[in-house]
Amino acid sequence: MTSPTTHPPTTVDLTTALASLDARNISAWFGERKILDRVSLLMPAGRVTALIGPSGCGKSTFLRILNRMHELVPSASLAGEVLLDGQDLYDRNRRLTDARRQVGMVFQKPNPFPAMSIFDNVLAGLRLTGTKAPRSTKDRLVEESLTRAGLWKEVRDRLHQPGGALSGGQQQRLCIARSLAVRPRVLLMDEPCSALDPTSTRRIEETIEELATEVTIVIVTHNMQQAARVSHQCAFFLAEHNAPGVIVEHGPTDLMFASPVDARTADYVNGRFG
Repeated sequence: MTSPTTHPPTTVDLTTALASLDARNISAWFGERKILDRVSLLMPAGRVTALIGPSGCGKSTFLRILNRMHELVPSASLAGEVLLDGQDLYDRNRRLTDARRQVGMVFQKPNPFPAMSIFDNVLAGLRLTGTKAPRSTKDRLVEESLTRAGLWKEVRDRLHQPGGALSGGQQQRLCIARSLAVRPRVLLMDEPCSALDPTSTRRIEETIEELATEVTIVIVTHNMQQAARVSHQCAFFLAEHNAPGVIVEHGPTDLMFASPVDARTADYVNGRFG
């Protein structure tokens, strides 16, 4: 009888290299229903990629495939590859916690642990990934993560108060700080501003712009003005006539909005449908 394989605890690394994310021929199903059909997209290192398109075209499913959340659904399956700097995220030898540490996720609605302090919320990801750090490193990490998320100056005097007492926009930035604390190489955002007021939305967008040089970002948004403001490149998803979602067109954001190649892209970004 062989003993189970054990993994040593991970130690926190305060330096992280930028990484590209390359999805190749991704198809996805929920049961018998095909959601995506052979979608390929390169998301360059240190750039913001916006996924745009009407509801139901597979954008959020694609996003969840990028950090292996799709497989949490019992009926879900997929084909294709997701490469992080050339390494397959779905390799059988890769630990799931490692894949999700390197490719973090911020969800549509802020989801801090409400009874947990702001300080402990930031560090929650370290516990979930089994990452160890001395107290001095934790203090430094909390300050740095909150600063990168644009929240430090607002909460530095109340770090031990509940995260649930913050405003909606502050809670979302706290969730961004929590994701950043584990040093992801890619940060996925699923409509991170859809539940926020205009002022909070503007602050989140400023945070995205500030983070873009430090981490590769992929954001799903239905707000075309937001996509134009924060992204370097866009990918337009569409599912027509009950067919699975595909990428109709992708490229630099300014060209996608000013002179798209496909007429359907022009119609969508100009608000004629969707």
